[in-house]
Amino acid sequence: MSSDGSADRTRLASLGQPRAEARFADAQRHRRRVKRLKIALPLLAAACVAAVFISLVVNRRPDVSLTGGATPAIEMAAPVLKGIGENGKPYEVQADQATQTREGVVELSNVKGRLELDDGTMLDKPVNREAAAAQLRLLSGRTHMLHSAAVIAEAGRLVWRHVDRARMMVRPLSEAFIQSYLDLEYEEIAGCVGGYRIEGPGAQLFARIEGSHFTILGLPLLPLLDYLRIRGVLTT
Repeated sequence: MSSDGSADRTRLASLGQPRAEARFADAQRHRRRVKRLKIALPLLAAACVAAVFISLVVNRRPDVSLTGGATPAIEMAAPVLKGIGENGKPYEVQADQATQTREGVVELSNVKGRLELDDGTMLDKPVNREAAAAQLRLLSGRTHMLHSAAVIAEAGRLVWRHVDRARMMVRPLSEAFIQSYLDLEYEEIAGCVGGYRIEGPGAQLFARIEGSHFTILGLPLLPLLDYLRIRGVLTT
């Protein structure tokens, strides 16, 4: 019985040896994998950091100019805002230049509005006194529309805009009135579409006006103030 027992133990040992060797080999492979990961992970992290840094440098928005000598800004020459007004007709507002600071404030220089007659004819600023007189004759006894627009952008993204209009009914104007009016006002209205300032003697041109006084002056102020209150910029 003792010889048979020794044989049994020998057989069991011979059967267990392959399993032990297999477990030892698995352990060795796992150790090598861990060692490789310890080397690879820091290299991978460094590569990711380098890639992000390169992307920021390559995609950084250049500073085109300085506003007020201090604030980095982006400038656009001859910007144009186009759209469809509440009356279903197209409108267009131009400026010589738009400047946007890093804070998202957009400033327009020398805004050029356009005036729409009742037949759809569009008028621009008169280039001289003769052109101003011609515009006043054209407006005499007719109705025209003034379009005014405002836009707010934040970080280069348009977040709000509004287009307003005023309906202007001009009374019949005599040639004597036109000439005396231009003698008095031409220097002031040379750059005004339609050849008038509603806040000055130009009020005499009109029989009736429908719309906001601020829109006529060139800014839809009331809708703008309402938006600023909604955003919490102004106290409600």
